[in-house]
Amino acid sequence: MTTVQERPTGEVGAARKRKEDARLITGRTMWTENVMLPGMLHLAILRSPMAHARITRVDTSAALREPGVVTAFSGRDVAETQGSLPCAWPVTEDMVHPDHPPLAVDEVRHAGEAVAVVVARDRASAVDALATIEVDYEPLPVVLDMEEALAEDARLVHADKGTNKAYTWIFDSGEAGTGHGVDAAFAGAEVVIKRRYIQQRLIPAFMEPRSVVVDPTGDQHTIWSATQIPHILRVMVALVTGTPEHKVRVVAPDVGGGFGGKLQVTAEELIAFMAAQRVGKPVKYTESRSDSLLSAHHGRDQIQDLELAARRDGTVLGLRVNLLANMGAYLGIVTPGVPLLGAFMYNAIYKFPAYRFVCTGVYTNTTTTDAYRGAGRPEATYAIERLMDELAVELDMDPVEVRRRNWIRHDEFPFDTVAGLTYDSGNYEAATDKALELFGYEALRAEQASRRESGDPVQLGIGVSTYTEMCGLAPSRVLGALRYAAGGWETASIRVLPTGKVEVVTGTSPHGQGHETAWSQIVADRLGVPFEDVEVLHGDTRTSHKGLDTYGSRSLAVGGIALVNACTKVVDKAKPVAAHLLECDVSDLEFADGAFRVRGAPSDAAGKTIADCAFAVFAAHDMPEGVEPTIDADATYDPGNFSFPHGTHLCATEVDTETGRVTIRSYVAVDDVGRVINPLIVEGQVHGGVAQGIAQALFEEAVYDSEGNLLTGTFIDYTPPSAADLPDIVSDRTETPAPDHPLGAKGVGEAGTIASTPAVINAIVDALRPYGVSDIRMPATPERVWQALRGGARS
Repeated sequence: MTTVQERPTGEVGAARKRKEDARLITGRTMWTENVMLPGMLHLAILRSPMAHARITRVDTSAALREPGVVTAFSGRDVAETQGSLPCAWPVTEDMVHPDHPPLAVDEVRHAGEAVAVVVARDRASAVDALATIEVDYEPLPVVLDMEEALAEDARLVHADKGTNKAYTWIFDSGEAGTGHGVDAAFAGAEVVIKRRYIQQRLIPAFMEPRSVVVDPTGDQHTIWSATQIPHILRVMVALVTGTPEHKVRVVAPDVGGGFGGKLQVTAEELIAFMAAQRVGKPVKYTESRSDSLLSAHHGRDQIQDLELAARRDGTVLGLRVNLLANMGAYLGIVTPGVPLLGAFMYNAIYKFPAYRFVCTGVYTNTTTTDAYRGAGRPEATYAIERLMDELAVELDMDPVEVRRRNWIRHDEFPFDTVAGLTYDSGNYEAATDKALELFGYEALRAEQASRRESGDPVQLGIGVSTYTEMCGLAPSRVLGALRYAAGGWETASIRVLPTGKVEVVTGTSPHGQGHETAWSQIVADRLGVPFEDVEVLHGDTRTSHKGLDTYGSRSLAVGGIALVNACTKVVDKAKPVAAHLLECDVSDLEFADGAFRVRGAPSDAAGKTIADCAFAVFAAHDMPEGVEPTIDADATYDPGNFSFPHGTHLCATEVDTETGRVTIRSYVAVDDVGRVINPLIVEGQVHGGVAQGIAQALFEEAVYDSEGNLLTGTFIDYTPPSAADLPDIVSDRTETPAPDHPLGAKGVGEAGTIASTPAVINAIVDALRPYGVSDIRMPATPERVWQALRGGARS
């Protein structure tokens, strides 16, 4: 007996629980650390305890005599063959780009840099043998401060380069012909606001530490890695090691978080590759949490000097941004480009007529920085949203009103910005109005006034953050113009099996975003198959041979269109098959509700489904002349523009003026991410992003001492918040579809992080304005708040 399962309708927009969660939550999945191979060996890495030193001697002989040790070697042992870690974004023609060997050879330039390795039969033996390696260091001067690093007599991170400046990159709206000169705007201004903001260094602190297994024993070198970028990693390993690309297979199994921290070709991956080749057996390396905090790339770390010109009525006239961006000791895969992603967002949702941005990348003796959730956009949004609050104070105007006077109205889209982008759609008015209503803005302002009047020691502050971001990275021609080495396209394949089940192969590589669920919903609607009948395959370059992976909120905005286009091709290829089965002309067919029917026939008339066509081409007994016996399809999509989600976040904080303690009393997030595929996934992404933005505002900071030692190398000292530290988040949405996206969808993965940090800091500063406090350096710990209240450090 055959049971006919009813096809679900309207999967897109349904709050489906995530398919992948059952295996992730129960641990019935494959993490890289779970990979066990016959004869597998284990690798441990000796790291430099010094931030800058010349290596005069490395002796691994004692390690080789330790029980279980198979081999041990230093950077000098592989100096001629190990190559240099890649940077894919040379942002200027004259960018200073030092070599970055995976294992240091003659010099170490940050604490935690890899110096030597041990390969042993078990992890404990490898780690124990590290203690027997003798390394002699000759200390060299350390430079940690970016401004000191740019001084004429500065100590040099790379002496052979003669400078600590990596590059200077400039955008000027006047030069670009998209606006009036910024100097003229400031000359005619009635109000000028000048501020300096510090974006502290952050550590991605993903749930799963980095891990890599390399197996050189087959026809291919197979690399399992906890990475966001399996396709990019494959290309880069081939280029760095000289291994033919078709002989390299990369597998990213389930990956426990990334936040940009696994958007990297790491020293550890290349060291494991070298070690596996050296011993001819599989080798595994899994970092400890301390290794991760010390040597995995960091994020943010910028000094922002800003000037805003305006009229007395609140109209903005011009913006100058002078940015110092800490590269760390070396360049990671997109290190120099991260602050430039923010260059296009400092103007935010506002109609600035003139804009100038100057960024200088600086080398210091610290761990490399690179992408961290939002990658340049949170820094830009923080700066402009803090400035807009400062403008409101200067003009004695409500901060929401200042924003209203300057934002792009919904009827002005598409809008060409002063930074050279074209915002496709948006409705800032609707998102802000909804947020204000949910927040109870007027009642909170009244309570704030009452507390101020009564001298309440616990003051109430209200923070506003209105944001937009460019995501869906990105049109390939734009990336080319910015000198990025790769493109911005994405790919998808649809395989319809003979039984009507569907396999989707995607070039995106999820690490917690719910692609398996959302992609299944899209395909179910497009092909008229049950949600449960769709399987999504990803993260293995043997299965998914082409892709550009997951970062920058690009998966749905770019990969989703590739998926839709592949579905369209499947329907087109199935149409002549269905026409043959129905004995009609192709032109007489229409496809709706999952079936092909003769145009004009009743909805209950007999039709042919995608499954019917799949079985027909499988048998291929009676195919139309000239029709290929397959309905499978591939599609590659290169976007014509970025995607521009937006929203308004509001935060109310209670600040105890006697202790400096900050408590978030209420938080409202209203985001517009276009058409929503799955509201549960969107809400989870927003909540997670808000948590990371709050973490920057209140909790997290990577700190070095004067010798370049990381003082926050454990979770005792580096303090990501727990659920108990975070507020209830009231989240809602408005919906302004992306006009050029067949689903109308925009990105969501970074939105919460971009919006939340300035909302929290604006709220804290708002609470403390009566005490003469105009800024709090992040994170706004109780001590920093208390010191600011008593005339201590306020920057």
